[in-house]
Amino acid sequence: MITECSLQVRTYECDSYGHVNNANYLNYLEYARYEFLRAIGFDYPRAVKAGYGVYIARIEIDYKKPALTDDELTIKSWPVKKGTVSGVVAQEIWRGKDLIVAAKVTWAFVDSRGLPTKIPKEWDLPGLKPAT
Repeated sequence: MITECSLQVRTYECDSYGHVNNANYLNYLEYARYEFLRAIGFDYPRAVKAGYGVYIARIEIDYKKPALTDDELTIKSWPVKKGTVSGVVAQEIWRGKDLIVAAKVTWAFVDSRGLPTKIPKEWDLPGLKPAT
């Protein structure tokens, strides 16, 4: 399942060259991952109240082209790997037909102490698994 969300680049997210600052892409990807979780029925606030979390362990990001102020961006997210404790989500940021960013994000399910833990059945949703 590929989920999509959109956003518009704001002026304060750009550097002196008029390009989106590289660190802001992490915020865009974070926003899209939250929307991905929501789309697959994962209630993140409820998971946190239950004493769990989803921590990011690694992000691999390739910058392909710059995004500029007022660009309309579409962010696509989908699962590519899933284990008993962690997984990987692929993400792409597009401006129309131009690929701006490609990323792979490794996440881990954690308990209330922030330690990796097996995903309880209640939170181990089908949408976390890649299509076969």
